[in-house]
Amino acid sequence: MVARARLLQARVLPGGWLDALRQVSLFAAAYLAYRLVRGLVEGRATAAFQHARELISAERTLHLFVEPSVQAWASGSHLLMTCSSWLYVNAQITVTLGALIYLYLRHNRSFYFVRNMFMIAMAIALVGYVIFPTAPPRFMPEWGFIDSVSDVTGVHVSHSSASLNTLFNPYAAVPSMHVAFALMVGWPLARLVRRRALRVVWFLYPFLMAFVIVVTANHFIVDALLGALTAGAGAYGARWLAHARPGVWRFSRAVPTRLQAS
Repeated sequence: MVARARLLQARVLPGGWLDALRQVSLFAAAYLAYRLVRGLVEGRATAAFQHARELISAERTLHLFVEPSVQAWASGSHLLMTCSSWLYVNAQITVTLGALIYLYLRHNRSFYFVRNMFMIAMAIALVGYVIFPTAPPRFMPEWGFIDSVSDVTGVHVSHSSASLNTLFNPYAAVPSMHVAFALMVGWPLARLVRRRALRVVWFLYPFLMAFVIVVTANHFIVDALLGALTAGAGAYGARWLAHARPGVWRFSRAVPTRLQAS
């Protein structure tokens, strides 16, 4: 019975209770800092809208400013817009959190690499939010954008009546962490899961999120690209950290002979 209990605990908590609490605390602290720093740019609406106009100008120069046309096309389907808005509101937390829990429980050897990716990417994002606050496209109806998410959430935030608090900043569009988070859980899981269908789903998940943030007018295409670069920087940093503790912090598809934790 004791042996079975230990085996069950090893499956449910691969690193033990202390390690599980450590990981929860680390992510909770990082996410709280992430939200608090986002709120520090309150009152910088003028700069945020100027930066958004600069992004539009840059995209037009590069012939990338297709967001209004994409959203206009998607708006022809109520189901598509509803699903996209629902995904934007919910997937950032539910899918990401569920994927991290799955990684910790079923692929614990690779979890710490993904964790380090998140810590680095979130730190980079905070710098971007502070030095380059940017208004989302949905705040710019003069360019043909509509705020589809407000119909789902019931929250209507505008340029003139935005009420920011210490945990919310509507001008944190650069980089898009919806895309960054999707990449940091999607592509590792695409390498780890065994079923081919699930591999395809996880591989395509970041592309789905990129589509969602554009059709809901919450990010520009450049925001998505910068989110992808942020995830890439997080992966590079995690690889660098793995050299310090290769037995624990490296990404591995192999099944470990014994469980290790950090």
